[in-house]
Amino acid sequence: MCSSCQERYETPSDRRYHAQTVACPDCGPQLQYEVDKTVVEIETPLKRATQALADGKILAVKGIGGTHLVCDATDAETVGRLRERTGRPSKPFAVMASDVSSVESFAAVSSAQQEALTDLRRPITLLETTERTPWLSVVAPGLDTVGVMLPYSGLHHLLFDEIDGPLVMTSANRPGEPMVTNAAALWETLDDVIDGALLHDREIVARCDDSVIRIVDGDRRFLRRSRGWTPSRLPNPAAQTNAPSVLAVGPARDVTVAVADGNGVVLSQHIGEVDDPDSLSFHRRTIDRLTNLVGTDPALVACDRHPEYLTSDEAHRRAEDGLDGPVQIGHHHAHAAALCGEHDRKRAVVITADGTGYGPDGTIWGGEVLDTRYERADRVGGLASFSLPGGDEAVRYPARILASVLDDAETVDDSLVETGAVANLDEATIVRQQAETGTNAPTTTSAGRYLDAVSALLGVCGTRRYQGEPALRLESHAREGQVRDVSLPFESEDSRRVLHTPALVSRLRSLAEDVPTADVAATAQDALARGFASIATEYAHSHGIETVGFTGGVAYNDAIYTTLRETVTESGLTFVGPDRVPPGDSGIAYGQALVATARQSATSD
Repeated sequence: MCSSCQERYETPSDRRYHAQTVACPDCGPQLQYEVDKTVVEIETPLKRATQALADGKILAVKGIGGTHLVCDATDAETVGRLRERTGRPSKPFAVMASDVSSVESFAAVSSAQQEALTDLRRPITLLETTERTPWLSVVAPGLDTVGVMLPYSGLHHLLFDEIDGPLVMTSANRPGEPMVTNAAALWETLDDVIDGALLHDREIVARCDDSVIRIVDGDRRFLRRSRGWTPSRLPNPAAQTNAPSVLAVGPARDVTVAVADGNGVVLSQHIGEVDDPDSLSFHRRTIDRLTNLVGTDPALVACDRHPEYLTSDEAHRRAEDGLDGPVQIGHHHAHAAALCGEHDRKRAVVITADGTGYGPDGTIWGGEVLDTRYERADRVGGLASFSLPGGDEAVRYPARILASVLDDAETVDDSLVETGAVANLDEATIVRQQAETGTNAPTTTSAGRYLDAVSALLGVCGTRRYQGEPALRLESHAREGQVRDVSLPFESEDSRRVLHTPALVSRLRSLAEDVPTADVAATAQDALARGFASIATEYAHSHGIETVGFTGGVAYNDAIYTTLRETVTESGLTFVGPDRVPPGDSGIAYGQALVATARQSATSD
C-alpha cells in the first residue's frame, strides 16, 4: 500500500486501522481496457467497456476467480457470433441480471429459487423461462430453462449501473480447458473470440468457477459446487480413530479433488475435465494448494477404477513417489458412498443413475441399484444391458442406440438417416449389424443413454453437441406433456432384477403412434423412476434396509427425482438425496475419500 494508506492502517485512532479494505486511487485496484493486447489509455475504461457492450461487442471481463466472456444477452446476433467464435453451437450460456425484478421479466422465480439467487455467494441458479423470446432461444437453444446469477463483485455492480438488460456471462476458456485468469493467457487463448477486455490488476491466485445450483423437488442441488462453497469441510463418518489421511483425485469429467482425515473431508473447487496437459497441471496445483490449506500430508491416494483416466495416472504417480495405494474405487460405488456420507448412513440401497462409469466387470455402468456400505457396494439390480453401436459415436448420435433396443429396422434406419448419424441406408445397415454382432458395440446399463435414445426416437435431439444435451432437451419437452400408462418390463439378468430398457423403448415407440411426443417423453421419465423405485424398495424390504437413496447425474431431473422420492416414501422407507455434495461427478472425490478411509481402517483393525 502507499505511504498514506499505510499510515492510516497502522494508526489505532484512525477508522481505517487494520481495515483490510483500505485502498485509494494510488494503491487500490486499477481498471484498464484493452484491445488487441494493447492498453487503451483512457480515464474511464468502465464507460468504454459498457459502450462496447451496447455496440454489440464481445468482451472479456476479469472477475474474482477467473474471467468471463460477456456480451448483451438480448442481442441475438452478438450471442450467435459468440457461439461461432467459441465453437459452442448449442451449449446454454449463463446470464447475469441486475436484480430479481429483472430476472422475473424472463424467468419464473420461486421462493426457494430466490433464496438461492440472492444467497451472498451468488451462484448461477437454473430457472424455468416464462416465455421463449428470441434472445432466450439463442442463449439456451431447445431448453425451457436458463442459468441466471446476480452481480457478486464490485465490478459487476458498476457494469449494471450503466447497463439495463441481462448480460451473457460465461467462462473464458476454450471447450474443455481451464478458465483464463490473466491477461497474457487471455489474449493468447481467446484473441479470435473477444473484441476487447475489461481487466483489473489484482492477481487471481486460485482459479474458481461459479457455483451452479438447481432446485429439484423443492430442495437445492449443486450442479457445480465451487465459488463461495469451497473449500469447506464435509463429514467423514467412515473415519475411525486410526483413520489415515487420504487424497482422492476424482474422475475425468467435472473433476474435484478431496483431502480427508479424522476431522472430515475437504472438497476442492471445480476443476473440470482433466484430459490434457493444461488441465492436469491445474489438477496438480489444486491438490498442492488443498493439502497445504488443510495442513495434512496424505498417506494414501484413491482414484477411479478406469485405467485410462489421467487422474488415475496421477494417483499411480503419487503412489510411486511414496503414498500408499492407489486404492481403486468403482465410479458408482463412489457416487453411492458420497450420498451415504453426507447423510451418515452406514448402509443403504442407493440408485446411481448417470451417463457412464467404468464397472468392475469392465463394462459401462450407469443404471445401478447398489447395496452400499462404505467399504463395499454390491450390484443388486438396475437397468438391463444394451449395446452402443460404434462406441463413442453412439453417444454423439443417440439414434445409433435405437439399433440395439428396437427390432423395427425401418424406424431405426429412418432415425439414423434423419439425425445425421449415418450418411445413407447402407451405413444404417452396418450400424444394425454392429448391434446384432457386438462388433465395436460395447454394452452398457446407462440410464443417461436410455434417455438419449428416447430423445432421438421422438425427434427431440439426434446429435449431442454438449454433455447431457439429448436428455436435457427431452426433459424440457416432457414438461409440456402428461404421463400415460405403460407397463414396466422386468426380467432377471445375472440373478439381478432389472428394468428391461429395450422392451421399454419398444413400448414407448408404440405409444408414440397414438399420443403427442411430449406425453411419451414424460412417460419415459416416469417409467424409469418407477422402475428404479420398484427394484430398490423390493430389495430394501426383503433385506431389512431402511434407507433408499438416489444420486448420479440423472438425479438432476426434477420429474424423475420427485417421482422416485414419492414412490420410495409411500413404500414406508426413508429416502435420501444429495444436499451438500453434487450428485454428478464433481461429488465423486468425496465418495472416493470415504471408501478409501473405510477400507484402510478395516485393514488396520
